Amino acid sequence: MSLPNCETPSTAQAAHPSRAISSATDSRFDKPAHGWRRTLFTVIFEADTRAGLMFDLALIAVIVTSVLVVILDSVQSIREQWRPLFNALEWVFTILFTLEYIARLCCVNKPLRYALSFYGVIDLLALLPTFLVAFAPEMAYLIDVRVLRLLRVFRIFKLSRYSVEYRALVSAVASSRRKITVFVGFVMLVVLVMGTLMYVVEGPVHGFTSIPVAIYWAISTMATVGFGDLVPKTDLGRAIASVMMLLGWGVLAVPTGIVTAEMARRGPDDEPVPVAPRGILAMTAPAPAVPSKRVTPSARRRALAQHRRDGR
Repeated sequence: MSLPNCETPSTAQAAHPSRAISSATDSRFDKPAHGWRRTLFTVIFEADTRAGLMFDLALIAVIVTSVLVVILDSVQSIREQWRPLFNALEWVFTILFTLEYIARLCCVNKPLRYALSFYGVIDLLALLPTFLVAFAPEMAYLIDVRVLRLLRVFRIFKLSRYSVEYRALVSAVASSRRKITVFVGFVMLVVLVMGTLMYVVEGPVHGFTSIPVAIYWAISTMATVGFGDLVPKTDLGRAIASVMMLLGWGVLAVPTGIVTAEMARRGPDDEPVPVAPRGILAMTAPAPAVPSKRVTPSARRRALAQHRRDGR
């Protein structure tokens, strides 16, 4: 006798993240109920079918190729040699992306919502430069905006299959936001004080022309970047810089430790793991230790004799 399928929607979505993303897309853009628009929606917005997977792979190839053309076209020597080919490819890519954009608008019941969405705006920005250059050649630099279409690769590669881990990380950061906020406030205080102190010690003679400039030096030093455009010249200034460098190590380590500890506390299923109270500050008294029962030799002999009788 088989048991009925008691899989809840949340369980099913956790087991099949792509199904969860597809259902979210269906509810957001209103998937058509039937007809060719529903079929087109399945191919474009979903990758569970072979046609949808082939569409995504083809779209990735076109995006990567178009971006590669933009990169090569930015090199002057290559652009002068292959300008006609680059111009022809530019219009081919623009026509393909235009057809894709129109297809996405046609296969949803809420086209305006898609047009105003994040990827809808990116699609539009990928199309406008080429058409604008056709009417205004002086705006040719806008074609580089099409590089933004690389952001679509992250969606097409279905990074949402790691949504469980993503939610665990976001939840850990959100739970640690108060500690991180306090830490960032402390860092800003140190940067302000040290920057002002360096401005007083070094002064405009050594390049510290104002307190904001000195704060910029303090931030770059504490972040262990050290561009070298501002360098203290006095002995006191070098001592302050040494303290800032040592503080930089702690600045890099503290936020990582806070988030890592929160993720370890929440456990793999994003649920808080109960931690037994320890130390004198524990709110509950520790359970009394139960002494182990001591077995005497006579009791051991009686148990052995009973075992032998049972065996007979």
